Amino acid sequence: MNQFLKMISCAVLFVFLGCQTITQVDDPSNTYTPETTYQKLAADYPFITIARRDVPDSVVEIKNITYVRYGKRALQLDLYLPESSITHLKPGVVFVHGGGWRSGYRTNFTPMAIGLAQRGYVTATISYRLAGEAKYPAAIHDVKAAIRWLRSNAKKYGVNPQQIAVAGGSAGGQIASLTGVTNGLEKFDPQLHRSRISSDVQAIINIDGLSDFTSEAARLHEDDPRKNPSAAGFWFGGRYAEKTDLWHEASPTFYVNKNTPPILFLISAQPRFSVGHEEMIEKMKPFGIAYQVSKIPDSPHSFWLFDPWLQPSINIAEQFLNQQFKIRRSDSAR
Repeated sequence: MNQFLKMISCAVLFVFLGCQTITQVDDPSNTYTPETTYQKLAADYPFITIARRDVPDSVVEIKNITYVRYGKRALQLDLYLPESSITHLKPGVVFVHGGGWRSGYRTNFTPMAIGLAQRGYVTATISYRLAGEAKYPAAIHDVKAAIRWLRSNAKKYGVNPQQIAVAGGSAGGQIASLTGVTNGLEKFDPQLHRSRISSDVQAIINIDGLSDFTSEAARLHEDDPRKNPSAAGFWFGGRYAEKTDLWHEASPTFYVNKNTPPILFLISAQPRFSVGHEEMIEKMKPFGIAYQVSKIPDSPHSFWLFDPWLQPSINIAEQFLNQQFKIRRSDSAR
């Protein structure tokens, strides 16, 4: 498909599918971008480059699709489709960006979403309500709404509705994990009682995100008294001592049960960010729940935003998803 045909295809899809252009709510504190992160990391990792967001001819990009509305507020996603014609249904992946629950942009996951789309996955990067707009658990509601939207439109986009994963990095990894382990719980899914379409996922990818807010190791940073408020404290609306129930409720580890989806823990060399994953795995083992831990050696937090770490991360994610969805590599590339 040449570039001209690709542009025409996107335009037709844009009109036919009712895509809308509504901008994300601006927040002056929203400074978590690859560019700002690069400035912090370049001295210690001078060889890194910001992962490119160029969309290759093998992928169709559809931007600014509204997936849920709250009154006049519209939340949007960007969709990435494999170029190949729909000869078989493809798995879907919903990506949740990080940023300490109060910053970040969905475009932070564009490079990884494009990479998996090149491997045959239908991927979506989503915006959600950050802590400055809506406190916990609003973000979980939003992610489940995005999953439901993708499943509702599965036929239109060639998605297998039985093969949808949720993935995220940093705070987005915690959000993605909590979204996945609370399959079917109405407390985290206000749309559940009025929709026949499920928001359940069949796999989770937690990239350097917390699994337990209540652990001493997590609270050392997330409940640091020198931070007023801390990122987590701002999201919960109070410190651990003030909102203990919420800090517990938002920890994915406490929801492990026989129906918990398989989980990939993709972690950096900075252990503070993935606190709780080892204990969570110990809870998963008696149920026989599939899991994988893959560490990117000598890497900083936010490694997925940069080369040379992006491609290894995509490879690991693809291999995990292919295994869970029983997809041969040749199939995922079609």
